[in-house]
Amino acid sequence: MSYPDRKIQLRKHDGDWAAGFHAMASPCVALTSGVDKTQTRKIAKLITKEVWRIQDKYSRYDPQSTLSRINSRAGTPTRVDTETARLLDTAKQLYAASNRGFDITSGVLRKAWYFDGSDSLPEPAEVETLMHKVGWDKIQWQSPMLHLRSNMEIDFGGIGKEYAADAALERVRAQHQSPMLINLGGDICVSGPRQNQQPWLIGVENPGHPGTGNKVIELSSGALATSGTSHRFVRKNGMTYGHILDPRTGWPVVDAPLSVTVAAPTCSEAGMWATLAMLQGALAETFLRQESGRQHWVKR
Repeated sequence: MSYPDRKIQLRKHDGDWAAGFHAMASPCVALTSGVDKTQTRKIAKLITKEVWRIQDKYSRYDPQSTLSRINSRAGTPTRVDTETARLLDTAKQLYAASNRGFDITSGVLRKAWYFDGSDSLPEPAEVETLMHKVGWDKIQWQSPMLHLRSNMEIDFGGIGKEYAADAALERVRAQHQSPMLINLGGDICVSGPRQNQQPWLIGVENPGHPGTGNKVIELSSGALATSGTSHRFVRKNGMTYGHILDPRTGWPVVDAPLSVTVAAPTCSEAGMWATLAMLQGALAETFLRQESGRQHWVKR
């Protein structure tokens, strides 16, 4: 496939350099500290090469992707590669940890839900029909063999960006020791503090009130991930339905926060806790406080 939008744009940022690019349907940026423009471009090329590789491999839009090939073989056992096996193991763990609330087979529900800000709700019968195709417990997974039932599919969208951020950081660290930050649409990881041991300053938007009450987080190591409902929703009869769907019902999580941000050693772990918290609805903050042991911020 041809990707004319795959460009890296460099600009000055607080005296250092920022490399902007687009990936996984999100605006992304790589920041460096104490590094010149030429070195920043080299770092950005390594980051984007890895992020775009993962995007291409697991894109549900590309019929030639590994994910599309797996889904096209539904009904037949398929041998998967080592990287895909690791992601499937992660999905299995999240399914169990969330009491079936996180389910990579639930992507088919997007055929009923659009979350375009309109008042268009699907018919219950339409959701119920799709629910027959949802359920990790309906598939067989014994590494390296995956067997999807006919008409079922998987989608790594719930863990893909966080995995890509961690993988890109690992790839670039093998060749560069310069301080850097990777931001894939709000999922962020850093290699360490900025030059002179200063923390990276990260603004977390106050959903529903842009530009007001934003939280500034200091990050010197590890990662942040945010899960939220404020930008994708349906509104009907005074009710707002956020885009976080509960795979057990096929309908949006009831009373979900506007956003949950979690700090953790890796982006994948931070994303896991943020997602699990969103699935708790009104109990999101209580869940994080009692279960995660991680610093977190919940907005309602």
